[in-house]
Amino acid sequence: MNGTLRKELRRLDYPLEVMLLCVRWYAAYPLSLRHIEEMMAERGVFVDHATVHRWAMEILPVLTAVFRRRKRPVRASWRMDETYFKVAGQWKYLYREVDRDGHTIDFMLRAKRDCATARCFLERAIGLHDVPEKITMDKSGSNTAAILSVQAASGARIKLRQSRYLNNVLEQDHRAIKRIVRPMLGFKSFRCARVSITGIELMHTIKRDQLDCTEGQVSPAASKFYTLAF
Repeated sequence: MNGTLRKELRRLDYPLEVMLLCVRWYAAYPLSLRHIEEMMAERGVFVDHATVHRWAMEILPVLTAVFRRRKRPVRASWRMDETYFKVAGQWKYLYREVDRDGHTIDFMLRAKRDCATARCFLERAIGLHDVPEKITMDKSGSNTAAILSVQAASGARIKLRQSRYLNNVLEQDHRAIKRIVRPMLGFKSFRCARVSITGIELMHTIKRDQLDCTEGQVSPAASKFYTLAF
């Protein structure tokens, strides 16, 4: 088992297989925590929905860190945009980037939507995947200012394209994330939102075959998710 995960699981008194199954369901499908509680009860495993939530908060960050080290490279043509979710009754912003094939580059949940936030997000994505050749986006002023600021500071040559139609790949990709979030009926805290969305993005990228596995190995998304724990 992953050493970091072993430390987290010392305080969680259920078999690992049960915990990973519940956490995967939570991140992969449009289910509420009470749905998962009922589904496990049908299988003879009685676990409270609050316990499932605690498992998700502890396990998902560890598996995401492992995934980042095993993520496949992305293309140099990026799409950048943001969408929004309610957290404790207030709108928060999820910045996202995908390449031209729809593969996730990076994402970041933030409280504000401005140039400083967009630049922070862009610099982190560049740190993970190197400088892109071009970025396609809508006519967002803050995102445009962030890209120009990064270009001025680093001297990087990034072709900027502003077209809502060319950005449809990312607009459609937002829907896959929102479809999973909808049954959760909102988030009570920023940490809860950040970890939950991180898990949802994790499963989304695994389904898009972005986990670097053994050459020639073909496995379903569920099996790939479980390999992150070992």
